Amino acid sequence: MIKALAILGRQPAIGIAELEAIYGSELLRVINNDVVGVDVEVGDIVFDRLGGTIKLCRVVGEINSVDWIAVEKSLLSNLDLYVPRPTSGKLQLGLSVYGLNVGLRQVQNSGLRLKQTLRNAGQSVRLVPNQSLQLNSAQVLHNRLDGDKGIELILVKDGGRTVVAHTSAVQNITSYTIRDRGRPKRDARVGMLPPKLAQIIINLANPSALDVVLDPFCGTGVVLQEAGLMGYEVYGSDLEPRMIEFTQTNLEWSRERFNRPKDWILEVGDATGHQWQPFDTIASEAYLGQPFSAFPDIDKLHSVIHTCNLITENFLRNLYPQLKSGGRICLAVPAWQDPKNSAFYHLPLLDHIGSLGYNRVSFSLASNRDLIYYRPGQVVGRELIVITRN
Repeated sequence: MIKALAILGRQPAIGIAELEAIYGSELLRVINNDVVGVDVEVGDIVFDRLGGTIKLCRVVGEINSVDWIAVEKSLLSNLDLYVPRPTSGKLQLGLSVYGLNVGLRQVQNSGLRLKQTLRNAGQSVRLVPNQSLQLNSAQVLHNRLDGDKGIELILVKDGGRTVVAHTSAVQNITSYTIRDRGRPKRDARVGMLPPKLAQIIINLANPSALDVVLDPFCGTGVVLQEAGLMGYEVYGSDLEPRMIEFTQTNLEWSRERFNRPKDWILEVGDATGHQWQPFDTIASEAYLGQPFSAFPDIDKLHSVIHTCNLITENFLRNLYPQLKSGGRICLAVPAWQDPKNSAFYHLPLLDHIGSLGYNRVSFSLASNRDLIYYRPGQVVGRELIVITRN
C-alpha cells in the first residue's frame, strides 16, 4: 500500500515532474489527474519545499470498492480506524473526494451521517460543509483540519479500490503571499515570478544539499530567496544594476523575516558573456521578452521570439564551458499561446538543444510538452526546460 498522497495543483504535470525530480519515478504512481501516490513516509517529505503539491496526505487504509454506498458503509463500520478522536475537545471534520462517481449532495449527506455516528459515540464534532467535492486549501487551514483536533478525510478512487487518507499538511497561502507581495522590491516589468513556481524550478534543477544555486537572470531575486529558504547557498547575477539592488534589498528582508539565506553573492553581469565564480547548478527564469496583454500580430511575435531565442542561446553557449559535465539546469523560458487554438509557439533552440552541448531531460510520468506554466487567457507562459551538460 502506498504511504502518502500528493494532491496536485492547477497544472498537475508540473507537480508530477517536480515530485519525480526529487523522489524518482519508482516511488511514485499517478492515480489520476489530481493525485499521485508516493511510497515515502509523510514525515520524510519536506512538504513546504514543494511548489506543485497543494496537500500532503497520510494513507490510513483502503476500501475494496468504489461504490459510494459501500464506501460510506465501510467508513461507518470502521470509524475508529478512519476517524480517530482527539483526546479532548471538539473534532473538526471535513471530507474531500477525488475520482469517485458521487454527487455533492451524496457527499454532504454522508458527512452528516458520519457526524451523527460520532456524536452517538460521545464525540463532539463540527462538520466543515462541502461546497464542492474537495475542500480547498483555505478551508483546510481555516478549520485546522491538518491539526491535532481536525481531520480532512481524503477518499480517492484507485482502480477498483478507494484509498483513505488524512491530510497532514496543506500549502501555506499566507506564507506564499508574504514572500510574494510582502517583499520590499517588486517590478511587474520583469515578470513577477510566483514563489511556488520558483520552488518548482529549483526542485526540477534538483541541487544536492550543499550545492551553490546560481540564477544568472536574477531579476528581483525570487529564485534566490526561495533557494535560500530551502537551505542552499545562493548566487545571482543580472544585466541591470537596478535589479541587483532590488535583489540585495529583498534578500536582506528575507534574512530578517525568515533567517534565510545566511549569505549570498550578487554580481552585475550579462548572462551571454559573464564569467561566474564556482557554482553547482542553475535555477532561473530567462528573459521572457515583451509582455503582451493580447496576442500580437505574427510579425511582431516572430521578432520577439527571435530576440528571446538569441539571448537564451547565447547564454547557453557562454555557460557551456563554465558548467561541469553532467551539470543540471532548470530554465523557465517563454512560450506564447495563440488564443485561437491554444497552441504554443516555442523557442526554436529547443529543437536543436543537442547542438549546443546539452541534453533535455525527459520525465517518465509527465510529458515535457505539458511543462508550461500559464493562466487562462495569458499570452506569455513559462516553459520549464530541464537540461544537462554533455
